Amino acid sequence: MLLRLRDVAGALVLPQAFIPAAERYGLMHLIDRWVVSTLFQHWADLQPPSPGEQKPCVYAVNLSGASIDDDQFIEFLHQQLAQYAIDARLVCFEITETVAIANLTKASEFIHRLKALGCQFALDDFGTGMSSFAYLKTLPVDYLKIDGVFIRHIATDPVDYAIVEAISRTGQVMGLKTIAECVENEAILARLRTLGVDYAQGYGIARPSPLIES
Repeated sequence: MLLRLRDVAGALVLPQAFIPAAERYGLMHLIDRWVVSTLFQHWADLQPPSPGEQKPCVYAVNLSGASIDDDQFIEFLHQQLAQYAIDARLVCFEITETVAIANLTKASEFIHRLKALGCQFALDDFGTGMSSFAYLKTLPVDYLKIDGVFIRHIATDPVDYAIVEAISRTGQVMGLKTIAECVENEAILARLRTLGVDYAQGYGIARPSPLIES
């Protein structure tokens, strides 16, 4: 899910404009909870009308480091899952590589506890850390989201291609699904297909749209 804020005039405010302020004033854990609650409230409207028509959708929600440090978040999530009768297997939480590195032990414990509820996990912006592959075995994630800095020029830059190839191969060996960020055109998508990357996101796939159309 992509978070946006509407100002008093109704214009969309991008995350880079309000997230730093939320972090500065200790509000990120509240924003994370609002996103989870809002998604779950609309859950029934987002799933296929008939279970036999298509597979149910898995929804991904970014979590901040504040929620990982929030000892009450797991209890909150458990209550929300029960209240809205959500199949936890259809919820995928994303944490960034930077957050995971900041407190590897805490992040690993947090992921284990949420996976015990049935949730899935994605490691976002993978590849930007100096020791990405070294700590990957410590984190029990389900998906690797390959950082867009390696994806944007993969069709023309052999170094980026080699890096993504290495990440894709590692994911395959470890039984992890890979997701490419910032896929803007068919040329990039074609390269990713040759590497066996499992999923792609970006304007070349679909543009962001409201969770519920008003």
